[in-house]
Amino acid sequence: MTIATINVASLKAIKNSVIGNRTSKGVYGRDETFVTKLVDALNDPPAPAGDSATAIRIEASHIIASLSYGSPDALRTLLRLNAPQALLYAISTLQPKDSVALKAALARALRALAIAVADAVGPSQWGLASSVSDLRVEAKVALDYLFQPEVLDVYIPLLVDPSAQVSAAMAQLVASAVRDASHRIRISEWSPLVERSVETKGKRGWEKRDPTKSPSRLGGWIARTLATLLHRKDVKLQEAALSALAALAKDNETLAIRLAKGPPGQDSVLTVVLSLCKSRNVDLQLAASLCATNILRASSSPNNSYISPSDQATAITIMHVLNRVIGSDTANNHTKTKACFILYYLVTDHRTFCQLAFERNSLHQVGQLVSAITPVEKTTEVEEDEPESVSRLREAVLTAVAAISLFDIDIRFAITDELRLIPAIQASLSHPYVGVRYAACQCARALSRAVAALRTNIVDTGLGMSVFQLFMKQDEDRRVMHAASAVMCNIVTDFSPLRSTVIDQGAITRLVQLLNHGDVELKLNALWAFKNLLYKATPDLKRQVMSSIGWSEMNNLLTDPDTRIQEQALHIVRHIADGVDEVDLVFSEMGGSEAMLGSLAVAMESDDEDVVLQAVFVLANVANSPAHQRSILSHPRILHRLRECLVDAKVEIRRPAVSCVLELVRHNPRSHRELHEAGIDSTLRHMCEHTSHVSASPTLRLAGGRHMGAEDDLEVQEKAQQALHWLEHSLDMDV
Repeated sequence: MTIATINVASLKAIKNSVIGNRTSKGVYGRDETFVTKLVDALNDPPAPAGDSATAIRIEASHIIASLSYGSPDALRTLLRLNAPQALLYAISTLQPKDSVALKAALARALRALAIAVADAVGPSQWGLASSVSDLRVEAKVALDYLFQPEVLDVYIPLLVDPSAQVSAAMAQLVASAVRDASHRIRISEWSPLVERSVETKGKRGWEKRDPTKSPSRLGGWIARTLATLLHRKDVKLQEAALSALAALAKDNETLAIRLAKGPPGQDSVLTVVLSLCKSRNVDLQLAASLCATNILRASSSPNNSYISPSDQATAITIMHVLNRVIGSDTANNHTKTKACFILYYLVTDHRTFCQLAFERNSLHQVGQLVSAITPVEKTTEVEEDEPESVSRLREAVLTAVAAISLFDIDIRFAITDELRLIPAIQASLSHPYVGVRYAACQCARALSRAVAALRTNIVDTGLGMSVFQLFMKQDEDRRVMHAASAVMCNIVTDFSPLRSTVIDQGAITRLVQLLNHGDVELKLNALWAFKNLLYKATPDLKRQVMSSIGWSEMNNLLTDPDTRIQEQALHIVRHIADGVDEVDLVFSEMGGSEAMLGSLAVAMESDDEDVVLQAVFVLANVANSPAHQRSILSHPRILHRLRECLVDAKVEIRRPAVSCVLELVRHNPRSHRELHEAGIDSTLRHMCEHTSHVSASPTLRLAGGRHMGAEDDLEVQEKAQQALHWLEHSLDMDV
């Protein structure tokens, strides 16, 4: 379908045929001859009689923008023919006399192409992408190119273009194309050549730069520029600027703190953003809510039990806006979907904000919405005919429910017994849309964290077995399988009524398949499930599991390059070796004392504290077996590292470490020579001598406590004193 002549009339006809028509986009997008002419027309347009070069360039830009969306074939062709580079060159050569229409058309085309490329690379901005693009490798190269400093020099200055159309297009590009942390930092730190020159001159030392003119003030040039755009009276421009600030502030603590705290005597950017949450325009409200959410989450730690009143007030303001949108009778599905995901971004992994969402009625709003859009009596016909907007909304509301209910048992009770959402969650596990199945698994995971729910609702309703059936599917989407395997980690615990049932129906075999899967996250979940399965397990179950995994494979896992895998593997060995007979089994199957203790010594020397913790627990279990204590005492590397754990490690490691020492001393009264050579005896004396002088204050402890040998944990103190008593008693016996 190659077009013989490129002119305004033919281009307009093609533009009208491809807008909103994926089939037509695919046809024209696969025509490399036509696309080549189109890309060439951006900078070297033909000159048919009666047509201006500018008009041809504008129409070519419009078509490229349209082809970027909806057709992988068209996007592939555009990338192969270097359309991004052609657009950037066209922008770089714009002259003051060029029309605003041309500038806006080029800016929109670049925006469309950048967003399409970012969508192909991922992650998706709103929920799960329906599939992983086969263009990902090519698209990633193109996306990285767009964030090179010299390329940013071409299009980022358009943020201050006098035309609101042009500056909004560039803000939208930043908002939707920034998905990666490295790109976020690169664009946040960008500044115009003039400011870069000022920064360089200031570093020469002979001139004092005005701090108010520093490129880093308020987070850099781009943050300042976007913040300025918030004061313009153009709603679309404000929305684009808010979305761009949200993209840059996400997980960017340095920038978020600067946006949350204004200069002396001035309102902070966050204050301005929150004021825009009160706009009458719903899209502007949501953009402001997302921006405020990303600033708040990046500038405050979810691990800190103290949440400042201002942070709490900000969270409540955002929830109030989102509740109104989610519960609206007039908002469309797309709008409600965005509101639910923003709520998820606000509360995810944050215990205090989850509680606030419960108290401020957010859970009730999303719970009612789940019930309203999920048929209780589902049929294949209903699901196949369901509009994609409804499926995406269901994914969003279930995702929000899962996030809010992750921590608190009262919230889970509200979901199961008050809102009665389990039937909707269970029905969604078999939904054809991948995002819905994934979100339903996340809900099941959150609910299965409660022992009471696991023993009652999850069993009685069949939700647990529905997740298990999904888990057993061989052709399930990898992301859904990851979520389902996380639920299985809870279902196989010792207090789960479903434990024996899923074992009988093949759970162990399926977990071994995931363990051998190339996906690291699936491998980790399989190990986590095995760890839970082996806790307080019978000897027969331990042998069954290890027969399936393979002892040699367990040895390999202990030395895996990924420390997370090492930690889980050590935790599994810890649960296996929780009795004298089981310790003998581990030593006999894993290469004997030299190999086993060598692996533990390496693990105890790890830079990862979680690996060290599990290694010390394994060693403490081994120390409970008299038959293997002499092997530990004759292993200088192990004893040396054990002493270091007593001196420098966190209390969670010191507790099993001192228990190990106590067990060795108690059953080997003449072991003082080995312990003395390792320096453990003097370490115990220091721990006991300084005990009475140690304050419980964390400040005093850090200032002069642990590193000087003092001990402030009562359990460690007591066992250190007992070990020292046995050691000194054995010395008296020798005398």
